[in-house]
Amino acid sequence: MTVKQRNPRKSAGNGKPVPRSADSSRTEVEETPSKYRIDWRRIVTRLLLIIGIMATVYFTKRDSMMPFAKQKEEINKRSVDISCSEDYTEELRQFQGCTPRKCGRVVWDSVIHPSEASALLNIAQRGLTLGGSAGGASILDLHSGALSQGNAFINMYKLDAIKTVFNQDDFRIYSHIKNKIHQAIANHFGISQDGLYLTHPTFFSRITSAPPKTIHDEYWHPHVDKETYESFHYTSLLYLTDYGQDFEGGRFIFVDKDSNKTVEPRRGRVSAFTSGSENLHYVEPVTSGTRYAITVSFTCDPTHAITDPKLRT
Repeated sequence: MTVKQRNPRKSAGNGKPVPRSADSSRTEVEETPSKYRIDWRRIVTRLLLIIGIMATVYFTKRDSMMPFAKQKEEINKRSVDISCSEDYTEELRQFQGCTPRKCGRVVWDSVIHPSEASALLNIAQRGLTLGGSAGGASILDLHSGALSQGNAFINMYKLDAIKTVFNQDDFRIYSHIKNKIHQAIANHFGISQDGLYLTHPTFFSRITSAPPKTIHDEYWHPHVDKETYESFHYTSLLYLTDYGQDFEGGRFIFVDKDSNKTVEPRRGRVSAFTSGSENLHYVEPVTSGTRYAITVSFTCDPTHAITDPKLRT
């Protein structure tokens, strides 16, 4: 850095320049750069403060919750359209008339009667007497027979006790309710019901506050259904118990850029959404009680279709 020289000082008496000593000249040269020195410590401190404020604002927005469907309100139908992600781009021609062009999410309390939900709850509770996870999350799949047991899964259809737990009426009820959800999703998203297929996995879930024992018990991580199951196009959940009454925690959370949107489970409530990354979501940890639901999944790809389950004896 070049130091700008100042004019020599003049004496008060004769106006002649007064010579400066070598020491005083050197002192000025040494002191002058301090006027131009950058205070990096102060700048770094301010930058950290700004970053901290920005991070606080970001995480406050990210973690803020806005109710999309509250448990105490009865909703005939509530929906919101969302711009589709690029997850479906390669499938638009392959599954014309089914692959989502209109993406979004919808909630109904009018599709499934509470008595029908209670019938499914009874089926789930009876089935899970045959097993159950050692951790907080158990599944029961009537299609494949997969049932949580301890830290693993078994095929419940290989158990002798299956004959005393289920009957043919259980499977007829299950299929009837599944068909009502199928039709509601096709109608809402404007697609052909004939070209929309039930797909795997479709299953009952039971969640408690028990600590996780395996990765399968960690249901609360944000995820995209289509990334987990490539064949998924539309996902739905039918809630069989009530938030705030049968359990605490366990709300369904859509992760959005502005604020997260919550769906509070209500017996008989159906929540459906397109399965791509436009609907990143997770379930809050259940803190008390027991949360029952059934996930019903649909695909546009007939090669991934599954048929209605049948009682195997």
